[in-house]
Amino acid sequence: MSGHNKWSKIKNKKGAADAKRAGAFTKIAKAIAVAAREGGGDMSMNFKLRIAVDSAKAANMPNDNIDRAIKRGTGEGEGNVMVEGLYEAYGPKGVAFVISTLSDNKNRTVAEVQTALKKSGATPAEQGSVLFNFDRKVVVVVARNAEVVSPEDMEIALIEAGAEDIEESDEGWIVTGAIDTFKALIDALEAMNIKPEEASLQYVSKMPMEVDEEAHEKVEKITDALEDLDDVQEVFTNIK
Repeated sequence: MSGHNKWSKIKNKKGAADAKRAGAFTKIAKAIAVAAREGGGDMSMNFKLRIAVDSAKAANMPNDNIDRAIKRGTGEGEGNVMVEGLYEAYGPKGVAFVISTLSDNKNRTVAEVQTALKKSGATPAEQGSVLFNFDRKVVVVVARNAEVVSPEDMEIALIEAGAEDIEESDEGWIVTGAIDTFKALIDALEAMNIKPEEASLQYVSKMPMEVDEEAHEKVEKITDALEDLDDVQEVFTNIK
Protein backbone atom coordinates (compact mmCIF):
# COMPACT_ATOMS: atom_id res chain seq x y z
CA MET A 1 0.00 0.00 0.00
CA SER A 2 1.50 3.28 -1.02
CA GLY A 3 1.93 6.01 1.54
CA HIS A 4 -0.33 8.27 -0.51
CA ASN A 5 -3.18 5.75 -0.62
CA LYS A 6 -2.88 4.95 3.08
CA TRP A 7 -2.87 8.64 3.93
CA SER A 8 -5.94 9.24 1.76
CA LYS A 9 -7.84 6.52 3.59
CA ILE A 10 -6.85 7.93 6.97
CA LYS A 11 -7.91 11.45 5.97
CA ASN A 12 -11.16 10.23 4.40
CA LYS A 13 -12.01 8.31 7.56
CA LYS A 14 -11.21 11.34 9.69
CA GLY A 15 -13.39 13.54 7.49
CA ALA A 16 -16.30 11.13 7.73
CA ALA A 17 -16.00 11.10 11.50
CA ASP A 18 -15.94 14.90 11.63
CA ALA A 19 -19.11 15.00 9.54
CA LYS A 20 -20.83 12.79 12.14
CA ARG A 21 -19.46 14.49 15.23
CA ALA A 22 -22.17 13.34 17.67
CA GLY A 23 -21.58 9.75 16.64
CA ALA A 24 -17.83 10.26 16.79
CA PHE A 25 -18.09 11.60 20.35
CA THR A 26 -20.08 8.52 21.37
CA LYS A 27 -17.42 6.19 19.99
CA ILE A 28 -14.56 8.14 21.56
CA ALA A 29 -16.33 8.22 24.94
CA LYS A 30 -16.67 4.44 24.83
CA ALA A 31 -12.96 4.04 24.08
CA ILE A 32 -12.08 6.34 27.00
CA ALA A 33 -14.34 4.39 29.37
CA VAL A 34 -12.83 1.04 28.40
CA ALA A 35 -9.27 2.38 28.74
CA ALA A 36 -10.08 3.81 32.18
CA ARG A 37 -11.73 0.56 33.26
CA GLU A 38 -8.71 -1.51 32.21
CA GLY A 39 -5.90 0.71 33.47
CA GLY A 40 -7.39 3.27 35.86
CA GLY A 41 -8.15 6.94 35.49
CA ASP A 42 -4.61 8.33 35.87
CA MET A 43 -3.33 9.25 32.41
CA SER A 44 0.27 9.40 33.62
CA MET A 45 0.02 5.69 34.45
CA ASN A 46 -2.45 4.59 31.76
CA PHE A 47 -1.02 5.13 28.28
CA LYS A 48 -4.08 3.71 26.50
CA LEU A 49 -6.26 6.26 28.31
CA ARG A 50 -3.88 9.07 27.42
CA ILE A 51 -4.12 8.22 23.71
CA ALA A 52 -7.93 7.99 23.90
CA VAL A 53 -8.14 11.39 25.60
CA ASP A 54 -5.76 12.90 23.04
CA SER A 55 -8.07 11.62 20.29
CA ALA A 56 -11.03 13.18 22.08
CA LYS A 57 -9.32 16.56 22.34
CA ALA A 58 -8.29 16.41 18.68
CA ALA A 59 -11.97 15.94 17.83
CA ASN A 60 -12.85 18.98 20.03
CA MET A 61 -14.77 16.85 22.51
CA PRO A 62 -15.78 18.95 25.56
CA ASN A 63 -13.77 18.33 28.74
CA ASP A 64 -16.96 17.52 30.68
CA ASN A 65 -17.68 14.67 28.27
CA ILE A 66 -14.13 13.36 28.67
CA ASP A 67 -14.35 13.49 32.48
CA ARG A 68 -17.71 11.67 32.47
CA ALA A 69 -16.31 8.95 30.23
CA ILE A 70 -13.32 8.43 32.54
CA LYS A 71 -15.57 8.23 35.61
CA ARG A 72 -17.83 5.79 33.83
CA GLY A 73 -14.84 3.55 33.19
CA THR A 74 -13.53 3.73 36.75
CA GLY A 75 -16.98 3.01 38.20
CA GLU A 76 -17.58 6.51 39.56
CA GLY A 77 -20.19 7.40 36.96
CA GLU A 78 -23.37 5.89 35.58
CA GLY A 79 -23.67 3.58 32.61
CA ASN A 80 -23.39 -0.06 31.61
CA VAL A 81 -20.10 -1.91 31.23
CA MET A 82 -18.67 -1.76 27.70
CA VAL A 83 -17.21 -4.89 26.13
CA GLU A 84 -14.88 -4.97 23.12
CA GLY A 85 -15.71 -7.25 20.20
CA LEU A 86 -14.32 -8.31 16.82
CA TYR A 87 -16.31 -9.40 13.79
CA GLU A 88 -15.07 -10.67 10.45
CA ALA A 89 -16.50 -10.57 6.94
CA TYR A 90 -15.79 -10.88 3.24
CA GLY A 91 -16.73 -8.32 0.61
CA PRO A 92 -16.41 -8.01 -3.18
CA LYS A 93 -13.43 -9.74 -4.85
CA GLY A 94 -12.71 -11.53 -1.57
CA VAL A 95 -11.81 -8.33 0.30
CA ALA A 96 -11.45 -9.13 4.01
CA PHE A 97 -13.00 -7.00 6.77
CA VAL A 98 -12.18 -6.85 10.47
CA ILE A 99 -14.76 -4.89 12.47
CA SER A 100 -13.89 -3.60 15.94
CA THR A 101 -16.80 -2.83 18.29
CA LEU A 102 -17.51 -1.50 21.78
CA SER A 103 -20.91 -2.31 23.19
CA ASP A 104 -22.97 -2.84 26.33
CA ASN A 105 -25.22 -5.31 24.49
CA LYS A 106 -23.51 -8.02 22.44
CA ASN A 107 -26.75 -9.41 20.98
CA ARG A 108 -27.70 -6.00 19.61
CA THR A 109 -24.24 -5.50 18.14
CA VAL A 110 -24.19 -8.89 16.42
CA ALA A 111 -27.60 -8.27 14.87
CA GLU A 112 -26.76 -4.75 13.70
CA VAL A 113 -23.37 -5.72 12.23
CA GLN A 114 -24.78 -8.72 10.37
CA THR A 115 -27.68 -6.67 9.00
CA ALA A 116 -25.37 -3.89 7.82
CA LEU A 117 -23.06 -6.41 6.14
CA LYS A 118 -25.82 -8.23 4.32
CA LYS A 119 -27.62 -5.06 3.20
CA SER A 120 -24.41 -3.56 1.81
CA GLY A 121 -23.33 -6.70 -0.03
CA ALA A 122 -20.84 -8.33 2.35
CA THR A 123 -20.90 -11.76 3.98
CA PRO A 124 -20.26 -12.42 7.68
CA ALA A 125 -17.34 -14.81 8.19
CA GLU A 126 -16.57 -17.39 10.85
CA GLN A 127 -14.42 -16.29 13.76
CA GLY A 128 -10.74 -16.56 12.88
CA SER A 129 -11.25 -17.12 9.16
CA VAL A 130 -10.23 -13.52 8.36
CA LEU A 131 -8.30 -12.37 11.40
CA PHE A 132 -5.34 -14.70 10.86
CA ASN A 133 -4.45 -12.60 7.80
CA PHE A 134 -3.99 -9.46 9.94
CA ASP A 135 -1.46 -8.32 12.54
CA ARG A 136 -2.26 -5.99 15.42
CA LYS A 137 0.06 -3.01 15.01
CA VAL A 138 0.70 0.48 16.31
CA VAL A 139 0.07 3.06 13.58
CA VAL A 140 1.29 6.62 14.16
CA VAL A 141 0.57 9.41 11.68
CA VAL A 142 2.73 12.54 11.51
CA ALA A 143 1.47 15.34 9.28
CA ARG A 144 3.84 17.20 6.98
CA ASN A 145 2.85 20.47 8.70
CA ALA A 146 3.96 19.17 12.12
CA GLU A 147 7.03 20.74 13.70
CA VAL A 148 9.47 18.36 12.03
CA VAL A 149 12.82 20.17 11.97
CA SER A 150 14.77 17.21 10.60
CA PRO A 151 12.84 14.35 8.96
CA GLU A 152 16.00 12.25 8.91
CA ASP A 153 16.57 12.68 12.66
CA MET A 154 12.91 11.91 13.30
CA GLU A 155 13.06 8.69 11.30
CA ILE A 156 16.27 7.59 13.05
CA ALA A 157 14.69 8.24 16.46
CA LEU A 158 11.56 6.31 15.48
CA ILE A 159 13.59 3.34 14.23
CA GLU A 160 15.56 3.33 17.48
CA ALA A 161 12.22 3.38 19.33
CA GLY A 162 11.06 0.27 17.47
CA ALA A 163 9.40 1.43 14.25
CA GLU A 164 9.13 -1.45 11.77
CA ASP A 165 8.09 0.64 8.78
CA ILE A 166 8.01 4.35 7.93
CA GLU A 167 6.22 5.42 4.77
CA GLU A 168 6.66 9.00 3.60
CA SER A 169 4.41 10.87 1.20
CA ASP A 170 3.72 14.50 0.31
CA GLU A 171 1.25 14.64 3.21
CA GLY A 172 3.49 13.22 5.92
CA TRP A 173 4.65 9.96 7.51
CA ILE A 174 2.86 6.76 8.50
CA VAL A 175 4.80 4.80 11.12
CA THR A 176 4.06 1.17 11.95
CA GLY A 177 5.40 -0.86 14.86
CA ALA A 178 4.73 -3.73 17.24
CA ILE A 179 2.17 -3.16 19.99
CA ASP A 180 4.79 -2.97 22.73
CA THR A 181 6.51 -0.04 20.98
CA PHE A 182 3.48 2.26 21.29
CA LYS A 183 4.73 4.36 24.20
CA ALA A 184 8.33 4.43 22.93
CA LEU A 185 7.26 5.76 19.52
CA ILE A 186 5.13 8.52 21.04
CA ASP A 187 7.86 9.41 23.54
CA ALA A 188 10.40 9.63 20.69
CA LEU A 189 8.20 12.13 18.86
CA GLU A 190 7.42 14.15 21.97
CA ALA A 191 11.14 14.40 22.75
CA MET A 192 11.42 16.31 19.45
CA ASN A 193 8.28 18.37 20.17
CA ILE A 194 6.37 16.57 17.40
CA LYS A 195 2.69 15.90 18.03
CA PRO A 196 1.28 13.02 15.95
CA GLU A 197 -1.95 13.61 14.08
CA GLU A 198 -3.14 10.12 14.95
CA ALA A 199 -1.85 7.24 17.08
CA SER A 200 -3.79 4.02 17.47
CA LEU A 201 -3.76 0.24 17.42
CA GLN A 202 -4.95 -1.12 14.10
CA TYR A 203 -5.33 -4.42 12.28
CA VAL A 204 -2.87 -4.37 9.38
CA SER A 205 -3.14 -6.89 6.57
CA LYS A 206 -0.25 -9.33 6.13
CA MET A 207 -1.05 -9.64 2.41
CA PRO A 208 -2.69 -6.45 1.05
CA MET A 209 -4.55 -6.93 -2.22
CA GLU A 210 -5.33 -4.65 -5.15
CA VAL A 211 -8.87 -4.28 -6.47
CA ASP A 212 -10.47 -2.31 -9.29
CA GLU A 213 -12.36 0.97 -8.86
CA GLU A 214 -15.76 -0.72 -8.82
CA ALA A 215 -14.71 -2.98 -5.95
CA HIS A 216 -13.23 0.02 -4.12
CA GLU A 217 -16.58 1.79 -4.30
CA LYS A 218 -18.39 -1.28 -2.97
CA VAL A 219 -15.90 -1.59 -0.12
CA GLU A 220 -16.44 2.07 0.78
CA LYS A 221 -20.20 1.49 0.82
CA ILE A 222 -19.80 -1.47 3.18
CA THR A 223 -17.39 0.48 5.40
CA ASP A 224 -19.75 3.47 5.59
CA ALA A 225 -22.68 1.22 6.52
CA LEU A 226 -20.67 -0.32 9.35
CA GLU A 227 -19.23 2.96 10.63
CA ASP A 228 -22.75 4.39 10.83
CA LEU A 229 -23.43 1.93 13.67
CA ASP A 230 -22.87 3.40 17.13
CA ASP A 231 -21.26 0.19 18.40
CA VAL A 232 -18.66 0.02 15.61
CA GLN A 233 -15.38 1.69 16.51
CA GLU A 234 -13.24 0.94 13.44
CA VAL A 235 -13.30 -1.05 10.22
CA PHE A 236 -10.14 -2.53 8.70
CA THR A 237 -9.66 -4.15 5.28
CA ASN A 238 -6.86 -5.82 3.34
CA ILE A 239 -7.04 -3.44 0.36
CA LYS A 240 -3.79 -1.80 -0.75
